[in-house]
Amino acid sequence: MAKKPQFDYDLIVIGSGAGGSAAASITARKGKRVAIIEADTFGGDSPNWSDVPTKALLHAAHLYDDARHGSRFGLRSSTLGYNYPSIRSWKDLAVKRTGAGGNRRFYENEGIATFNSPAHFLSPNEITVNRRHLSAENFIIATGSHWVTPDIPGLADTGFLTPRSILHAIRPPKSLFIIGGGTIGVEIAQLMATFGTKVYIAEVASRLLPKEDEEVGVLLERLLTENKGATILTQARVVSTQKYSLRKKVTYTRGGVEKSVQVDDILVATGRRPTVDLGLENASISYTPKGIEVNQYLQTTARHIYAAGDVLGHNQHTHSALLESRVAAHNLLNKQKISPDYTGTPRLTFTSPDIASVGLSEDDCTKRDLTTKIGLAPLNMIARSNTSDFRDGFVKIIADKNGTVLGATVMAPHAAEIIHELTLAIKHGLSVQDIAATPHAFLSWSEAVRVAASRAS
Repeated sequence: MAKKPQFDYDLIVIGSGAGGSAAASITARKGKRVAIIEADTFGGDSPNWSDVPTKALLHAAHLYDDARHGSRFGLRSSTLGYNYPSIRSWKDLAVKRTGAGGNRRFYENEGIATFNSPAHFLSPNEITVNRRHLSAENFIIATGSHWVTPDIPGLADTGFLTPRSILHAIRPPKSLFIIGGGTIGVEIAQLMATFGTKVYIAEVASRLLPKEDEEVGVLLERLLTENKGATILTQARVVSTQKYSLRKKVTYTRGGVEKSVQVDDILVATGRRPTVDLGLENASISYTPKGIEVNQYLQTTARHIYAAGDVLGHNQHTHSALLESRVAAHNLLNKQKISPDYTGTPRLTFTSPDIASVGLSEDDCTKRDLTTKIGLAPLNMIARSNTSDFRDGFVKIIADKNGTVLGATVMAPHAAEIIHELTLAIKHGLSVQDIAATPHAFLSWSEAVRVAASRAS
């Protein structure tokens, strides 16, 4: 008689976003019994609520913006308009085409059992899902992160948008106050300002995108102010909000002075926190509000339970979560364990121009007391800036005293593609001399990489 399995499943994956999806598929294809549990929409944040829909909307916005300014190339575009419901339909089509959003059937077709409900640990090998008890030999926790509402008096009563809820807006608000000048805050600022919204951005730090190099925040502030009519409030702290007739009043302090502004809507984009509310203590898993603790193999303090993606609390890149998901699956299936290698992981912001960076920033180098050489190439140095009539941007490369590339930032059209030459350099320890000596095609934006490399060598 066949021995009855001790557990319902070999693996239960909690979360169907980037941190969970790859691991579930890889393990199921190895013939294991797998279940995946999703508390919200299958596919997780990236395809449903962040990367895919926002980039689809931003693509439409950049296209509209380029066309509107086409008169300098001899194009008649003064009568150009837009239909926002149609733009939203395009966004929905992009999400559908990507196929990762709302993709419950995909898992079922792979022979993976699916459950659409929050999970809660009862013991190290047992969870409850929608009043059902499920057991597994192994678990991967990939519950991701969620937007945090800042503790601002009056905010809950005033009402506010999140980067998720603004995707459902019937039309762009006439005016919008964005709390938070990080990647998502500036992307939404540019999106809404392009479609005519009067935008205010409040950021506690001294510049927008405070985790990027200083030149990025300085240039982005100038472009948003001059080209988009946005009001940038750096070193500003929102102290209260309140309803004010049909509008909303935001009071903030800046430079010791208290001021207020009236807007139609408020958007909160101040940061995300790992989603760790799933009875982890019942499974003897160590965690803090900053995330689940794992070793170099992504094992939690309960060795049969792994964690991947934003729930670890260290960085919020979809490509990093996918890497961790594949590593966790490998370590579950193999005795020989591996560690995720984050060397050369790019960071992207899809404003116009794109912002892409990799490796150490100048601030990182200063904190580590590293001797560096820096090569900075403004876009107006290369011929492509003339043929495209686009001069606002640069390539910056940071190298150590021997010329080995430590970090780089590209602020240019197609920066998200250009950066990969520099991620490869960091991943494989190449020098600025290697890059400078590599032929770069004439009339490509990448010529600026060669110029920056030669200036750092």
